[in-house]
Amino acid sequence: MIRLQQMKLNISHTDGQLKEKVCKLLNISEEDIRSYKVIRRSIDARKKPELFYVYTVDVQLKRESSVRKRIKNKNILFIEKKAPYRAVPSGKQTLPSRPVIIGTGPAGLFCGYQLARLGYRPILLERGADVDNRIKDVDNFWKEGRLDKNSNVQFGEGGAGTFSDGKLNTLVHDNNGRNQEVLKIFHRFGAPEQILYDSAPHIGTDILCSVVKNMREEIIRHGGEVQFYSCVEGFETLPDKDGTEKLSALLVRDTRTGECRRQKTSLAVLAVGHSARDTFQTLYGLGVKMQAKSFAVGVRVEHPQDFINESRYGKEHMDELPAAAYKLTAKVRDGRGVYTFCMCPGGFVVNASSEEGLLAVNGMSYSRRDGKNANSAVIVTVTPEDFPSDTPLAGMEFQRKLERAAFLEGGGRIPVQLFEDFCKNRRSVKEGAIVPQIKGGYAWGNVRRIFPENLALCIEQGILQFDTKIKGYARRDAVLSGIESRTSSPLRILRDESFQSSLRGLYPCGEGAGYAGGITSAAIDGLKVTESIIKVWCPFDTEEMP
Repeated sequence: MIRLQQMKLNISHTDGQLKEKVCKLLNISEEDIRSYKVIRRSIDARKKPELFYVYTVDVQLKRESSVRKRIKNKNILFIEKKAPYRAVPSGKQTLPSRPVIIGTGPAGLFCGYQLARLGYRPILLERGADVDNRIKDVDNFWKEGRLDKNSNVQFGEGGAGTFSDGKLNTLVHDNNGRNQEVLKIFHRFGAPEQILYDSAPHIGTDILCSVVKNMREEIIRHGGEVQFYSCVEGFETLPDKDGTEKLSALLVRDTRTGECRRQKTSLAVLAVGHSARDTFQTLYGLGVKMQAKSFAVGVRVEHPQDFINESRYGKEHMDELPAAAYKLTAKVRDGRGVYTFCMCPGGFVVNASSEEGLLAVNGMSYSRRDGKNANSAVIVTVTPEDFPSDTPLAGMEFQRKLERAAFLEGGGRIPVQLFEDFCKNRRSVKEGAIVPQIKGGYAWGNVRRIFPENLALCIEQGILQFDTKIKGYARRDAVLSGIESRTSSPLRILRDESFQSSLRGLYPCGEGAGYAGGITSAAIDGLKVTESIIKVWCPFDTEEMP
């Protein structure tokens, strides 16, 4: 196979022109091509007003050997075709009961999907609602302010990522093909084809909701079960032969009726997400080994999307291309890193709270990304040194402290402030030229007061540094809202080489357990845990594997 890299074409090119470019570079005719496939596409805006799409394309020829002999170009590679990702059961032990997956975010959903299609008939437990009813609960919260602690932006089918931009880019470099497999599965269940090759793929909340539902239906079709309104509140254990504790059952509460039931299982995948604080406390009380870890906190910053488009693309082409994104980093005077996170082109700031009396925000975009404003988290790294304690739950309590301050600052609504006022540590009273685009009630206030002053100063310095990269980023009326506190899990539940925790049979997985940092990396971790399980345990079914 031949791989063509750094292929540049004008942004208004046609598919025919892409094929012509392939033929020209290889000095062949169209008849010589057996097939070609776009592997990656990005936008090169470094020489505005000239803008290009940059492609990586894989080409299969009818007679490749002759081309190999005469092509001498560093951007043309001759590669072996990689075998597609496959997960094949090889375990010999028989499970005494069906495996259970706790949580239906990307980690749990992908683990459940794989186990179901391989014949393990998993039971997926979700404390929140199915995605259709979850949408209703979230909309009701944003409009009326009535929080459902089990069905909200953090909890429910699809996990926290469902109400986000649906970004699928990741910093995880996986040589086993899991990254591409995740994208293929998303595409198989309704995501657009361009996620397979765009350099910064995204789905959008509206499409992601349908994808999640389609995956659930496929899990059920393969013999799995998905039980909503089912919150795991306890873990029963038995001593193993070597004296360690092993899982024997889960105590599950119906979040609508309050009734409890016992779910027998010796294997449970813990994919609860980064906001399952009650579950973390329960596991800590059981003595499950865990440790505090670094995470980040900050604000959401809003700018007009047209301003970001012009900065990224220039005036000549800003209406021809998708809503522009950005990614910025800075190192401030005290040595901390400040960076943008989960940038949402044409999106909304959303109230992402999950506990009474506490307030957290996130960003969300629909697939069209056609909102008036761009928003991004601007966050600063915090480490266990910022919340010293003997308990691994200290980071979680640090988050709660900041979220309580945010709730009080906004009187239960999202507190918002102009950047100029943030710098001067004074309360804002009204908007400037930027109208906040927010899902949920908001109130003008002093966002700076939410933070310890050292962190507030880092955020201020970071935004001022970003202004040297995007001129006007630090404009006086940029809208800040807080608090962005759920960037990742504040702890890690330790697991060994078999992916099990110190409680045998319990497999910590995904972002909540501290092993992922977004939709794609969480889904990849779900695949890894699946692989570990099927190496030991054999499936219930004997039907031919796809």
